[in-house]
Amino acid sequence: MSGDSSLGRDRTLALGGVFQAAVLTQQLAREGEPDEAAFAASVRSILITDAVDTASVFGGDAGVALGLQALRSKLARRGDALDLEVARYVVGLVHLERVLQRTPAVQRAVAQRLARLHESGDAEHLGVRLCAALAGVYRDTISELAPKIIVHGEQSHLSDAAVVDRVRTALLAGIRAAHLWGQLGGRRWQLILQRRAYVASARVLLERLGARGHDPGRLE
Repeated sequence: MSGDSSLGRDRTLALGGVFQAAVLTQQLAREGEPDEAAFAASVRSILITDAVDTASVFGGDAGVALGLQALRSKLARRGDALDLEVARYVVGLVHLERVLQRTPAVQRAVAQRLARLHESGDAEHLGVRLCAALAGVYRDTISELAPKIIVHGEQSHLSDAAVVDRVRTALLAGIRAAHLWGQLGGRRWQLILQRRAYVASARVLLERLGARGHDPGRLE
């Protein structure tokens, strides 16, 4: 996989989406607040089903910049305990998405709930209400699958209903990105055997973003 190849670029962006969801989950659980621009892009990615290309799922390459940074740094070296925590979330999301693919009834339930969100108009307004609705989708469907993703953090944050809703929304975004990654040919073994290629591809994408500047927007 090369940083210049279209498939390599798309696959890297999708995997960056998984890493972004993992980092956002960690930020919320440990700090109570995420990178708001990255969180907004990840929330929007859940609701986009007819994107013209992979980048459009995240509102452009910039929408997954946080995830690309995490992918580049965490696949390039062995990290500390917090790096390993993000890695566990990434592996958990990828594995849980595979379980979801083998559970058609849950897939249908997720699709139906998201379709109702679009029909209600709630999907047009990014905010607390939408996060609560998306969190409900995750709680009532994907969180029932095994193995569950166990989130570690500060009890003061994990006992806050609004933070928990955002954590579940971030995890749902991670499942969405993992599904996209799988559609593009992404597999778990690549996280080890092709990690250098992913790091190189992420570096190219980030250098291009740095050259032209980026602003993925915020969640209002």
